[in-house]
Parts: sequence; C-alpha cells; structure tokens
Amino acid sequence: MAVVRDLRVLLRFANFRRLLAVRLLSQGADGVYQVALAAYVVFSPEKQTSATAIASAMAVLLLPYSLVGPFAGVLLDRWRRRQVFLHGNLLRAVMASATALLILGHVPDWLFYVSALCVTAVNRFVLAGLSAALPRVVDTERLVMANSLSPTAGTLAATAGGGLAFAVRLVVADSDAVVVLLGAVLYLCAALASLRLKPEQLGPDQELVRPHLAAALTGTARDLAAAVRHLAAPPRREAVWSLLTMTLMRFCYGALLVMLLMLCRYSFTSDTDDGLRLLGLALGTSAAGFFAAAVVTPWAARRLGPGRWIAGCAAAASVLEPALGLPFDVGPMLVAAFVLGLTTQGAKIATDTIVQSSVDDGFRGRIFSVYDVLFNVAFVGAAAAAALMLPPDGRSVPLVVTVALVYGTVAAAMARFEHR
Repeated sequence: MAVVRDLRVLLRFANFRRLLAVRLLSQGADGVYQVALAAYVVFSPEKQTSATAIASAMAVLLLPYSLVGPFAGVLLDRWRRRQVFLHGNLLRAVMASATALLILGHVPDWLFYVSALCVTAVNRFVLAGLSAALPRVVDTERLVMANSLSPTAGTLAATAGGGLAFAVRLVVADSDAVVVLLGAVLYLCAALASLRLKPEQLGPDQELVRPHLAAALTGTARDLAAAVRHLAAPPRREAVWSLLTMTLMRFCYGALLVMLLMLCRYSFTSDTDDGLRLLGLALGTSAAGFFAAAVVTPWAARRLGPGRWIAGCAAAASVLEPALGLPFDVGPMLVAAFVLGLTTQGAKIATDTIVQSSVDDGFRGRIFSVYDVLFNVAFVGAAAAAALMLPPDGRSVPLVVTVALVYGTVAAAMARFEHR
C-alpha cells in the first residue's frame, strides 16, 4: 500500500519520528479535551442546548485567537519551537486539570469558558509550530509526502483521542471531569516526548532567536507587515488563493458540524447518550475520510497539481454535500461525513504544501499563525450563520443549499486561477 510505503520512508528520519510523536500526543489530548467540552456544553442532560448557545461557545473559545494568532506567529519565528512544545504542553496539562476542578465545582459557565479559552489559546502556538517545524525534519523532496501524512496522522490522533473520551465517559466513568483529566495526562506525555528533540533542532535559525518576551514582541507590527508583504509577492500568489479557498471550505465544514451537533442532540435520537454515541460514529467516519485523503492526495497532487486538486475537492463537495445531506437521515449523513472529511483534508494537505514550499523559513511561523486565525474566524462565522438558519431540530434545507453554493463558488474561482 502506497501510504504505508511512504510512511516507512518518512519514519527513517529520526527527528521526523520524534516530531510526529509530539504531534500525535498533543492532538490526541486535544481530541480528548474537545470531546469533554462538547459533552459538557451540548450533551449534558440538564442543559437545553441551542445552535445559538453552540455558536456563543465557539465565539468565546475561538474569536480571541484573532488577536493571539499574529503574536504567536512572531514568537514562533523568534523562540525555539522545541521549547514551545515543551512548555506549552506542560502549561496545558496544568490548565486542563484546573478545568476538571471547575466542572466538579459546578461554577458559572463564564468561568468554565475562561479556563477552556486558556487551554485552547496555547494550542494556537503548538499547532502552528508543528507546521512551521516540519520542513526542519524532512528534506524538500519528501515535504509533500510529510504534509500528507503528518497532519493527517495528527487529525486521526485527535479522532482517536475523541473516541477514547467517548469510551471513558460512556463506559468507565460518566463524568466529564474524568475525561478532562485524561486529556491533562496526555498533554504531560506530549511535553515529555518533546524532550527527545534538541532545543535548536526545529529552528528558527540562531540569529533570529530572541529568548525574552519583551524582545520578541518588540517590532511585532513591523514583522507582521513584512510577512504579509512576503506572502503577497507575485511568486506566492498561489499560496494566497489557496489560503482563501481553504478558509471558505473551513466555513462550510464548521456550519455543517453545528448542524450535525443539533441533529445528533435532538433529531436522530431523544436520548443524550445515544446522541453522543452517534456523534462519535460520525466523527469517526469523517476521520476515515481524513485517512483516505492522505492516501489519495499525494497521487492526485502529482498529477493535477496541488491547486487543481483543491478545486477538485471543492467541486466534489459542492455536488455530494446536498445529495447526501438533504435527506436528513443517519445513513446518508454518515456518508457525507466521510466525503467532507476526504475533501476538506485533501484540500488542507495541498494548501499546507503550497504555503510551506512558497514561504521562507523565517516567515513560516507568522504565516501559519495567520492561517490558523483565518481558520478560527471562518469557524466562528460558520457557527453564527448556522445559528441564524438552523431550526431547533437541526434540519435546515437553506443551510445545506447555501454550503453547496459556497463550495461551488470556491471550486470555480480556484479552477479559474489555476487555468490563468
């Protein structure tokens, strides 16, 4: 199998193996933590959840990163990325433990959201750092392959973490606090795994390192402006188009995720535990689509080019999403979850490759942090749009049709750019 062969090639790089271990443990912990939050906010029997409440939670957790993200990028281009993984995961382990105590204490929702916000804020540094560090552990020839397998493996790890969280909550202990503590343990393991990498191994170059916070933040506006100019230069125009396309596809995925949450909570079943199991099955099916994208994308990107592959993914989603979503039935919805997992992850792999191969190493941290900010803003915007369009049971024909139109527009625009 080609993906197994490619993975064997990459695993020959010792530092790639070590970075991959950090990614798997970090994102596995993210999956555990996020499922615990979803179970607490959406599937607690005592809570009457609405699409507006889900959108509000996403806004509280994600919108502040529009401010944090650019600063994270500057720091990733100034601090040793290995140290970011070490201290970031240690900090998340402590704060996740604090979140568990807040759940047990039945504190007001706003205090719970502040705690969750702190955990997820550090996540911006870790995820952007993992992408920025990848070219440091593989050669240029295998960068596309690494971009196919490494982020996809991380997504699968997050899904596996989510599955573990479902199992712990439904089988071992009916307590969201216990699940959050499991996430804290995995964050601690990720911190320990990062110690296998040398502090300077992942960059940036020594002359760019500024170990003190005040020095690193000095000139942030100048550094960000330089990164934007670097990205906007004509040789990197395809990277700009890819980022915009991926942002809109993220918007579509976010809107459909909110609809899926409401369907699992109120439409497909009336029992909260059954709804949680069904949500876990849907997310697992979507993860299978992510894995399929890792298998298909290297082959498709070589033959079509990464940009045309992005256009093809969006076009496929524009046709299949309404065909499978409009029946509002469990079977077609699970198939749609697979299709959207494949097309979204396929487009993301191609986008990551275009950006990494176009951007100089000294700018990667800043640009991937901006990339992350675009993702968050798109996701919150999608949740807000879904809140306006979704009825209480989650069945919304206008939402499904609107998402299909966005996918179609994205496909046409990207195809036209690649043709030019």
